[in-house]
Amino acid sequence: MNLIKTKKAKLSAKRVFLTKGTCSHTFFYILNREFGHPKEKEERALDPLAGGILQQGYQCGMLWGASMAVGAESFRRNNEMGKAIAVAIKATQHLMKSFENRTKCIECEDFTKTDFKNKWNFAKYMFTGKFLSCYKLAEKWAPEAIKAAHEGLSLEQNESTQQAISCASEVVKKMDGSEEEMSMVAGFAGGLGLSGSGCGALSAAIWKTILELVKKENWKSSLSDPDSEKIIKKFYEATDYKMECHEICGKRFNTIDEHTEFIKNGGCDKLINVLANNKSIL
Repeated sequence: MNLIKTKKAKLSAKRVFLTKGTCSHTFFYILNREFGHPKEKEERALDPLAGGILQQGYQCGMLWGASMAVGAESFRRNNEMGKAIAVAIKATQHLMKSFENRTKCIECEDFTKTDFKNKWNFAKYMFTGKFLSCYKLAEKWAPEAIKAAHEGLSLEQNESTQQAISCASEVVKKMDGSEEEMSMVAGFAGGLGLSGSGCGALSAAIWKTILELVKKENWKSSLSDPDSEKIIKKFYEATDYKMECHEICGKRFNTIDEHTEFIKNGGCDKLINVLANNKSIL
């Protein structure tokens, strides 16, 4: 990326973050416009993943937003659903490498050194100016994220013996989501890019639920979102209060094929069904 485009990306990131208010929304917004396909409702519905999934401190919201953007672009570039999912996962992994090269971590809490669920920690984060570190990160990573997104989507895919499946996509499918929406969340698989961290199926369920409320003009972004909290309560009850994918599944996935096989053989079926059943909220 040339110097002029890099400067523009940095300025845009800072301005968008100030306007949109959350890191997840910001990077979904920036990359969607880089690809020429704004998605305002979908972007707004991603607000709850800021702070590492409802301020839980897991994967940085910038990664959730960037992953959704490459998932949307993968759908546009690939006619076959399995290919779109595989490309989205690979592109997400490439974005995560770029982010980790910049921050040395992928978790919100590791970067901010803040427990957002603790009101005193949150107050300290705001009033001491620690929040500026997130704005600075957005400014620095934006041009790198754009570059990594383009590279990730263009990576050569290894031949697979089966059609790729994403746990997150399966949740959205069961929630009557479109194939495009399934592709958007595909990179969440296995705890975002198969990383084994905070559950990608949970994040997909939160996003899809909030998206439907946004479409009905029946939702307003806030630090304490009761609709998302209802989902996470059900999730914790179903997982015995485990949040990380590798703990819930009892394993880590080294390849897309491994994850696909796990889901095909019924892995996480019960949890996927619990997460997809949010009719009482909608």
